[in-house]
Amino acid sequence: MLLALLSPAKRLDFESDDNLVADGSLKATKPALGPDAGLLAARAKRYSARDLQRLMDISPALAALNYARFQAFAGARTRAAIYAFAGDVYMGFDAATLSKDDIAFAQKHVGILSGLYGFLRPLDAIAPYRLEMGTRVDTERGKDLYDFWRGAVTTHVNAVTAKMKDAVIVNLASVEYWSVLDAAGLTAPVVQPAFKEIKAGKAQIVSFMAKKARGLMARYIVENRVATPEGLKQFDAAGYAFDPKASTGHTWVFSRKSTT
Repeated sequence: MLLALLSPAKRLDFESDDNLVADGSLKATKPALGPDAGLLAARAKRYSARDLQRLMDISPALAALNYARFQAFAGARTRAAIYAFAGDVYMGFDAATLSKDDIAFAQKHVGILSGLYGFLRPLDAIAPYRLEMGTRVDTERGKDLYDFWRGAVTTHVNAVTAKMKDAVIVNLASVEYWSVLDAAGLTAPVVQPAFKEIKAGKAQIVSFMAKKARGLMARYIVENRVATPEGLKQFDAAGYAFDPKASTGHTWVFSRKSTT
């Protein structure tokens, strides 16, 4: 069975309804590493807006917004993660158009690596936040979020895959977020898809397109109940196709003719 790992998104949507949660079809769940996230949120609450601006290299307006978020974190409105994240990856995943059964499958086969929550399932309830994995938040565990999360997240991912038959991790996360894992300590093998655009005979990775493609592949896994790495080779969303000649080892290239 596959476990697809995604990055979170900076852009959030806490205004729309969670179609399948709001009507009672599905229930929001609690993040597995929630107690650790609470400790981290309490640490972040001690930072001033200027501190956050410096740590995350963001604008004064964004710093003020996230300062307010951390101050109100304990009583904040929450939303299921798969609906709350609204960046490029989640445009490709398009959770709002998936069925109840699809989201229930995703709950077991999709994980989201998070700077604040460590590891999230799609239906895990989250509060509004911005805390990128590369942020140098110092805690008793070390100088940054990698130190804080690496052991806990790696252990949890191993626990998740241990419950799966013939588990394989599909790395659809960015380098920033994938780096939180101790790759050598993972007990399941990993497949690393790469998405390329072909223009004037040359194949290259285009960031926006690649991010959306990661979401498209996660959706493909969910909709088609893909259970094996070989099944991934049939991925054909948005014109992508597996390129065996460009693929090496566990890095599998999917390419398409450029749309621009």
